[in-house]
Amino acid sequence: MRYLISLALMLAILWLSISGVYKPLLFALGALSVALVVWLTERMEVLGAEHDPGTLSWRLPVYWCWLVGQVILANIVVARAVFNPETIRPTIFNAAIPQRTPVGRVTYGNSITLTPGTVTTRLRHAESTLEVHALLPATAADIREGGMSRKVDWLEGRA
Repeated sequence: MRYLISLALMLAILWLSISGVYKPLLFALGALSVALVVWLTERMEVLGAEHDPGTLSWRLPVYWCWLVGQVILANIVVARAVFNPETIRPTIFNAAIPQRTPVGRVTYGNSITLTPGTVTTRLRHAESTLEVHALLPATAADIREGGMSRKVDWLEGRA
């Protein structure tokens, strides 16, 4: 029950902050949307200690800000590579996934894909590896060093 209340509060806060329009009809529609999502979440049995929105509440915005910064930096690197095509050396490699939870693994893979110049092409749960395509050797080296992986660990509360 705690997880459902936590989810409802997070969704309501998110809806109120994004909406910007505070009229009775929209409040009712927002409340209905939150109730529907909470009901579907309970029915699908996908909410628990691993997916508790309250656990990630303060860390998630910090992680998003960090990820946006990484996306901006990667855009600059890729734009430079476009103007200097000799530096482009695409490669596909396997990267270890130290995250233990499925949510952490998917978050790590999606974060790599969101960063320009890299794409996660396959997630292998059994071997705990990601197959990654990198446009530049520098971006491949960044993933191999594990900075983003450590940040996802921090997001999950493991670091």
